[in-house]
Amino acid sequence: MIDLICGARPNFMKVDPIIRSLSEEVRLVHTGQHYDYAMSGSFFDQLGLPKPDINLGAGSSTITVQTADIMKAYEPVFVQGKPDAVVVVGDVNSTLACVLTAVRYGTPTVHVEAGLRSFDRTMPEEINRLLTDQISDLLLITSSEARENLLREGRPDDAIVMVGNPMIDTLFRLLPEAEGIQVPGEKFGLVTLHRPGNVDNRELLGSILDSFGALAPLKLVFPAHPRTLKNIRNWDLQNRVPSNLEMVKPMEYLSFIRHQQEAEVVITDSGGVQEETSVMGVPCVTVRPNTERPVTCTAGTNVLCPDPLEIPEAVRIQIQKRPDTPPVIPMWDGKAGARIALEIERILK
Repeated sequence: MIDLICGARPNFMKVDPIIRSLSEEVRLVHTGQHYDYAMSGSFFDQLGLPKPDINLGAGSSTITVQTADIMKAYEPVFVQGKPDAVVVVGDVNSTLACVLTAVRYGTPTVHVEAGLRSFDRTMPEEINRLLTDQISDLLLITSSEARENLLREGRPDDAIVMVGNPMIDTLFRLLPEAEGIQVPGEKFGLVTLHRPGNVDNRELLGSILDSFGALAPLKLVFPAHPRTLKNIRNWDLQNRVPSNLEMVKPMEYLSFIRHQQEAEVVITDSGGVQEETSVMGVPCVTVRPNTERPVTCTAGTNVLCPDPLEIPEAVRIQIQKRPDTPPVIPMWDGKAGARIALEIERILK
């Protein structure tokens, strides 16, 4: 039996093609890191994921407390189930917490999406990535630079396997189902911002909102994270929300990918969105000084823009540079799940 761990919204799109491809018995463990329906439950419904076998119910807290809570909740589940391997995806707190637990018991561990590096240790996700990759047995990567990062950090080459991007498997599978979903009739841009560096800094968040106003008359649709809305209210930034910015509730997955597909441009700080826009050929502006997914800049449609004052010009340039056909990124072909399953089953033999 394999324990497959998920806990936060980005994980769900990555575990889906793995579950569909594995012939081994899988126990799906949901840590509960994202704990409301819009952030978690609806994704299971739309992806067609099976109901989790176990929900650890971690809920929200500080990074340290949440990671510890997940470890404490997972250990008895792990001991009772005695899985043959533990598979984790991505870089969220659940990823590190569960791989730490498994390693303590000498159980083989697999990290899907290994080797991504922003080289910014102020990001909680970067610490999760570094630690998870140092203690995982099998490192499954999405792009060639991930191998270089892992080798530089001393991981053996025979532990690293290029498999492609499972998130793109899910995107390709469900885009046809999203075709009938309504989007704005006029041209629009899509906004997603959630990283603490952008939304937990009053001055920076205010400047970002100002930059959106400079993009008028282009309408911007912003499915805002609850924390972002709370900060705008608490910091009295409502008067800096421009008239061309429509703030809406978090979108379900099908609605979100449909909006991405039809947008003139996507402004984001999300890693997964950088990947999805690249394979769809949609211009992307990432409001960060770095990215752990540089292939989206070198081979995709993404550009980094850390200065809010430069967002309007970056958006205009990206829209002008929109490719006629979507870029082709090696092994981002909708078949990553099958490759991942093959590698997982190989280490169990």
